[in-house]
Amino acid sequence: MFDLITIGDSLVDIFFVLDEKNSDCIVDLKNKKICFGYADKMSIEHSTHSVGGNAANVAVGTQKLGITTAILTEIGDDINGQIIFDALQKAKVDTNLIKVQENQETRYSVVLNYQSERTILSYHAKRSYTLPNLPDTDWIYYTSLGKSFEKLQNKLVDHLKKNQKIKLAMNPGSYQFKNGLKKIKEILPLVDLLFLNKEEAEKMVGKRKDIISLLKEILRTGVKKTVLTDSTTGSYSSDGTNFYSMSSYPIKSLAKTGAGDAYTSGFLSATILGKNITEAMQWGTANASGVIQKFGAEEGLLGIRQIQKIIKEYPKITPKHIT
Repeated sequence: MFDLITIGDSLVDIFFVLDEKNSDCIVDLKNKKICFGYADKMSIEHSTHSVGGNAANVAVGTQKLGITTAILTEIGDDINGQIIFDALQKAKVDTNLIKVQENQETRYSVVLNYQSERTILSYHAKRSYTLPNLPDTDWIYYTSLGKSFEKLQNKLVDHLKKNQKIKLAMNPGSYQFKNGLKKIKEILPLVDLLFLNKEEAEKMVGKRKDIISLLKEILRTGVKKTVLTDSTTGSYSSDGTNFYSMSSYPIKSLAKTGAGDAYTSGFLSATILGKNITEAMQWGTANASGVIQKFGAEEGLLGIRQIQKIIKEYPKITPKHIT
């Protein structure tokens, strides 16, 4: 029996850290654009690679926090697929639900890192997602999938209705928001814990609103508890009765890739371990603080003692009740 099964795509992230001395590189924060000349040659400080994808990141993060975790994902039979498989096994995540697609490529992304922010070029390999018979688990974390995710989701809904003791956490991916938002909304009444960033929350409700209004709109869909992250500003959470906000810890960021998944890993692990919503927010914030100090979505993931150490270092930064 597992505490958690994560479901979603896995990939390899290839990082190129752009040299900040590139005078021709321009950042337009207002319009969220990074610009450099067409056909120019840009220098980089260094490059690296790591396993990525929400399902893999959260699987590794929760396993590191003592949660017995398996992952359901599909990879190709190429070298990137082998890298993912080996990394998950090394992290002690159960890999028996991984499906290897013969003669297929594995998903990968090229991450351009500049001034601690990232711009992602993502390759989506073709998949025909299936949901096998799942082993017993207390929680399922359902996240980013590409084209044809609907068939898997239909089977997941049936499985949850037949096994109502299983709790569902969810964070839809970019493809699902862009091409399948209507389908994603169908599963929300079954969701116990929904993770979104602020921009995703606005897409979910279809308009810009203040934080409390966003939380209320999302909870009206039937979601039991929701968490919103807002980059360096902090995070917000509500169970429908209480509303909380928490600032980020003042830790210098080297790279932000994986910070959201690290927050999810911390919050979800704390929840599975029986901690309350404010403790879960602290765990999430601390875990994200570890990841932003490393390149790669899994390099800086923390253990329980490391999370507790960060929380103790900043006793004045705690979740606040908001109205």
